[in-house]
Amino acid sequence: QDHVCSLSKVPFRGAPCSDAAGRQVPYGAIMKQVNSSLSGVLWDEVQKSPFYEYKDSLSRFHQVWYDDPRSISLKAAYVKNRGLRGTGMWNGNSLDYSGEAVAEKQTEAMWQALIP
Repeated sequence: QDHVCSLSKVPFRGAPCSDAAGRQVPYGAIMKQVNSSLSGVLWDEVQKSPFYEYKDSLSRFHQVWYDDPRSISLKAAYVKNRGLRGTGMWNGNSLDYSGEAVAEKQTEAMWQALIP
């Protein structure tokens, strides 16, 4: 069903749509796919994060949640405004370091977003 996560519950974690039920996608792949997705970029105001939706070649529905410079900058500002000691991330090597001009711009924007 569109706009509803339908991932199966995963034993142990037991929650649908948990990180255990999905898989990690590199940022470069996300940036290439989002513009041709069914939905384009969507924004979740509660999570302060972007996501998009697409159907694969078998017509299975997927949601992809990710961070972008806007969501990262909001998180960095939250940390700074509350006087917290820092922030963490899943991993920076999911960014696109291919050397392509667009990829370099996207990667630089992500790193700059960490500076509130």
